Amino acid sequence: MTETTIVLATLITYKIILLGVGWWASRRVSDDSDFFIAGGREGSGLGAWTAGLSYAASTSSAWVLLGFTGLVFSQGAVGLWLVPGIFGGYLLTWLVMGPRLNAETAAKGHITIVDFITEGMAPKAKRITGLLCAALILFCFVFYISSQFQAAGNALDEVFGIGIAEAVTLGAVVIVIYCLLGGFWAASVTDALQAGVMMLACILVPLATVSAAGGVGAIIDTLHATEPRAYFSFTNGAAGMAGIGLAMGLFGTGLGALGQPQLLNRIMAVRTDGERKKAAAITVGWGVIIYSGLIGLAFAGRALKVDTGGESLFFAAAQAYLPPVVAGIVIAAVLSAVMSTVDSLLLAAASAVSHDSGIKYSDPKRALFFGRLAMVGIAIFAVILTLTLPKDIFSRVLFSWVALGAAFGPVILVKCLGLKVRDMFVFAAIVTGFTLAVTAYNIAGPIADVVEKWVSWAAGLIILFLGRRDA
Repeated sequence: MTETTIVLATLITYKIILLGVGWWASRRVSDDSDFFIAGGREGSGLGAWTAGLSYAASTSSAWVLLGFTGLVFSQGAVGLWLVPGIFGGYLLTWLVMGPRLNAETAAKGHITIVDFITEGMAPKAKRITGLLCAALILFCFVFYISSQFQAAGNALDEVFGIGIAEAVTLGAVVIVIYCLLGGFWAASVTDALQAGVMMLACILVPLATVSAAGGVGAIIDTLHATEPRAYFSFTNGAAGMAGIGLAMGLFGTGLGALGQPQLLNRIMAVRTDGERKKAAAITVGWGVIIYSGLIGLAFAGRALKVDTGGESLFFAAAQAYLPPVVAGIVIAAVLSAVMSTVDSLLLAAASAVSHDSGIKYSDPKRALFFGRLAMVGIAIFAVILTLTLPKDIFSRVLFSWVALGAAFGPVILVKCLGLKVRDMFVFAAIVTGFTLAVTAYNIAGPIADVVEKWVSWAAGLIILFLGRRDA
């Protein structure tokens, strides 16, 4: 069998499994609560392994396997600042924000993170804030979804030589089908499966590449002999405030996790507080394996002078240093994993349109129908965006991740810590954080990075503190 045949056979098998999960999960979906959050803790909810692994996979797919690896490969040690930021995000969401998110979902039947944000608001303020949140989620996630489509489409085109349009459309159709069937249940189970696939791939490919480079010692010696001093600098050779700004900009990326609906929904849906703590440990352990492997891959690939633009390093290394059969299986599995991350984003975007926007439905079945309809529409728009507005994966994901984190993160964190804030100040904090992050994103330079990642958060927290109330 040729490698292409192996990749194709593995892809087909993987897609059949995903559709099977969707069919199984469809029997658990009867209303929009089941569809968007697996019934929450009042329903059967998620176990620790499903919640922890699906959370992990939702944080780290195309932008980690391809974007993060490409960043370290091309720019060196400065890219490592992302790692402590990401792990800080894991710990803050699961252990600091998690107890309140999980308990309040069980007590009040929240379906989305916007329900949590607007809880306790006056009816008019709740409606306006909900509309604002829905609009921001939809805006950001269309870009995020298109980046995932682009990643898988580029790789499929590279492996099979088929057009980007055909590759993206085919993958989108499969994802939409199983999401329409099983909703949050299907997305969580398939994402947990995806996390396992990614972990295996992030062990096999780095080990093979490091071995081909002669081991860790040989890699270090080669890099020191061939790369400029700036490659080993944690500020990429920049001095003073410019260097600090660059490092802090990358480190601050982890704050985005605190405002991501597709992640926080997992925490909201965990069955018990004990399983939430187990899920946190599972997420962190998974992250240690993934990031260790990818850092090793990036430096080994650089030492070997792998011919790649950076974001294709993972696939290039698999093809070059693994046996054809193993390489074919790994490439196919990762392609499917990258594409299937879209499911959680589609669900969050669809819930923003059909639930968070404040539309009232006459019965639960009607709410479920419109949630599914919104998902199809968003998927179609994201495919069109993918094919008409090409941009590198890392930048597109970071834009969506950071902007939404700055908008929602401060509000959710403050509420989880028990601070009561007046309605108008909550609205103002969301608008301010989002506006600062988006504006700074469009300005080049390390100072703008600090504004985008840190000042946007600080401004939101200051507004919320000024708007605090006693009860």
